[in-house]
Amino acid sequence: MNMNDVYERGLVLLGCGKMGSAMLQGWLNNGMPAASVWIMDPHPSDWVQGLVADGLHLNTDLPDAPAIVLVAVKPQMMGEALPALAPLGNGTTLFISVAAGTPMSFYEATLGSNTPVIRAMPNTPAAVLRGITALVGNGNTGEAELVLAETLLQAVGQTERLDSEVQIDAVTGVSGSGPAYVFLMIEALAAAGVEQGLDPDLAMRLAKATVGGAGKLAEMASEDPAQLRVNVTSPQGTTAAALEVLMDAETGLTPLMVRAVAASSDRSRELSK
Repeated sequence: MNMNDVYERGLVLLGCGKMGSAMLQGWLNNGMPAASVWIMDPHPSDWVQGLVADGLHLNTDLPDAPAIVLVAVKPQMMGEALPALAPLGNGTTLFISVAAGTPMSFYEATLGSNTPVIRAMPNTPAAVLRGITALVGNGNTGEAELVLAETLLQAVGQTERLDSEVQIDAVTGVSGSGPAYVFLMIEALAAAGVEQGLDPDLAMRLAKATVGGAGKLAEMASEDPAQLRVNVTSPQGTTAAALEVLMDAETGLTPLMVRAVAASSDRSRELSK
């Protein structure tokens, strides 16, 4: 199976909220014809409705055997939405799920044990094509299916393959929920600047640019983040004074982050049961 199969047989998007829309925008930008896409969504955005004029199929009858069904509904909607697609199970249609908290066993139980299923965990920077998505397939998927899923998911950022579905919960704690931790850090950094006498708008602009720039540098530089940190830390200097607080073994950022990621990962495990 390859992208030509997708164009010919069709791609079904079950749910087209922010994540689904970000992916759809990426696919269309990369040359996917709107006529190859079927969207099932009870509350489509104005943008999605506007694509109908380009040939996109919205809430209409589905193809008999689409190449892919990408499931992007909220987990609480899953029990209602997925059973309607059971006729597509146990066949040649690949199901890719970007829904948090729904294990592959649920898809196999609902659609049939022979259904090829790939579970993926994207994150919200996908909206600006800077996402990172971890993915893993069940026993009915092979290299061709994984490559195809990667091709689709890379329309909104990077991808990483996992060894097993068990790792999804840890991925959720690191990259799935992780953008919120960074947003909180921006808020906190700006608030700290206000405490030191800066105008709130200036403090926020400084905080956003600093976190965004440091993230880009961490991705682009050949050195690892630990070395980048050392590079900007003069002995007895201003950065060293701040890091003494942030790197405290008991009250610093690392033990706090360990607890935060564990809490997110634990909640992901609970939701998957």
